Amino acid sequence: MDVSQLNAETRAALARRIRTQLAESDTAAERGTADHDVAVIGGGIAALTLALEIRRARPATRIVIIEPTSRPVPEITHTVGESTVEVSALYLGERLGLADHLQSSQIRKMGLRMFFSHDGNTDITQRMELGSSSFVPQPTYQIDRGRLENELTDRCAAAGVEFCQGRVRSVEFGTDGRPHEIATQNGDAVAGTTARWVVDASGRTRKLPRQLDLKLPNEHHCNAVWFRVAAEIDLANWSDDPLWQSRLIEGNRSMSTNHLMGEGYWVWLIRLASGATSVGIVADPAFHAFEGINGLDKAKSWLREHEPQCASELAKYDDLIMDFRVMKKYSHGVSKIFDGRERWAVTGDAGIFLDPLYSSGLDLVAIGNGLITDMVTRDLDGEDVAARSAIDDSLFRSLTEMWLAIYRDQYTLMGTPNVMTAKVIWDIAFYWGFVGFLYGNGRFVTVADDPEVVPYLEGLIELSNRVQRFFREWASVEGNASSAQFVDLYAPLNFMVTLHTAMMGTAPRFAERFDANARLLRQVAGQLIETVLAEKAKVFSDDGVMRQVQAWQRDPLLRELRSVYRSEQAVNPISSEWILTSSLELT
Repeated sequence: MDVSQLNAETRAALARRIRTQLAESDTAAERGTADHDVAVIGGGIAALTLALEIRRARPATRIVIIEPTSRPVPEITHTVGESTVEVSALYLGERLGLADHLQSSQIRKMGLRMFFSHDGNTDITQRMELGSSSFVPQPTYQIDRGRLENELTDRCAAAGVEFCQGRVRSVEFGTDGRPHEIATQNGDAVAGTTARWVVDASGRTRKLPRQLDLKLPNEHHCNAVWFRVAAEIDLANWSDDPLWQSRLIEGNRSMSTNHLMGEGYWVWLIRLASGATSVGIVADPAFHAFEGINGLDKAKSWLREHEPQCASELAKYDDLIMDFRVMKKYSHGVSKIFDGRERWAVTGDAGIFLDPLYSSGLDLVAIGNGLITDMVTRDLDGEDVAARSAIDDSLFRSLTEMWLAIYRDQYTLMGTPNVMTAKVIWDIAFYWGFVGFLYGNGRFVTVADDPEVVPYLEGLIELSNRVQRFFREWASVEGNASSAQFVDLYAPLNFMVTLHTAMMGTAPRFAERFDANARLLRQVAGQLIETVLAEKAKVFSDDGVMRQVQAWQRDPLLRELRSVYRSEQAVNPISSEWILTSSLELT
């Protein structure tokens, strides 16, 4: 090719292309000076799943996991996170190829199940029960974390991920594209390695948030204590009452994540595949002081006071209690979680932890790791991801702030069964119709490419936040008596079936289905508001109730939602029996 024969425009274009190729060549050479493409700090589930996901997406990626813990870990590992919900089950089973392990080595979960306080909590059959009478189609699992982490370790090693035992002492960030330098210590030995990307998955050690001053407190102040019992504690055996036993069409209550609910607290009972049972107390200190539960004897005493039937059952296995752990004010955030320009990211508990009530921790790992994988692989293939990472960072933190509002200031509702029942059904419906639907269709990683989705996200976040506030307002004028014995949260509710089914598989017409989901969620919210408002408007004798009714009537968003409900109900009627008030009865 004779360059002199080219016109000026073509010569300029050729010059630009040559400069770009030279720059890419320099960058590639510079990257080659790093020992690894990605260094992951920490070796728990967030680290292992990220390493495996990146290798599956880009097999040539050189990854090292730096962790102080030797492998394999004990099968019954002392950590929170024994339960997956739909997003994390999809992540582990399909995105990471662990479906065979989940099906053969973990327990299929029968959703969450709640028993609300009644008459001293001495007879579980007298407590209002919320849960499914059968399995939902999309499988979820109770997870033995040690067993899962050992499986992930084996798969990472088989995929070519390198492991380095040691504790990270420091991270010196490279500038102008230079690799980061990571200093590690194992015993007395100090070593160093370099990597283009560094990802903090160090859990509550929070290496990078501490170093970069990213730690962000929030106003969710709850505490947790938990322990393992080396025995299968089967809540289904707490009564042989035939009516109580007959509520379930299939499965067994022990396969659920069981919650014993009371004002300001819940107690979990989770059966594990290893034969152990996980038991935990989660409490808002505004109702139950941390100092009253932060020791094993204290926790037992607290259970005898608030959950005597549970305490009596646990006492049978007192000599089989294996461990005990406390976590004060477990919820926290970060001011930034991804930085594509500086080539670092944070995942798992090192970044954001919200609350264990709906087992969302592994969901955040799934969504966050997917965004990190997308950024890292694009960068390693030569793409500038600085702008993309800023969009992803904003998306992830907006999502988690919305998610936090589902828990913050909501523990007071746990002593109001009618309100909490509706809240749980709404929360699950919203999760299926919004978060689960977007994840199942791979849409979190494409938000940077598809800005048309953003108004949908903003509208749904506004909807969620207002409904959460409505629950608190409702609880302030609602009694604490139960209006039902059993509420089935899935099969009898047609909108739950619709949203769950739509979440499964990839929607052939995504925009159309997402629009339908958003409209249905507004209809459900409108039904809730319309029903509660109509019932409370009858309470003329209570000035406080009337003031709240008038405030609801004046609220423009609530008026809009009620209007959506009335218009949609005429053509697409939805089930109403999930909404209970003190003036309604359901048996």
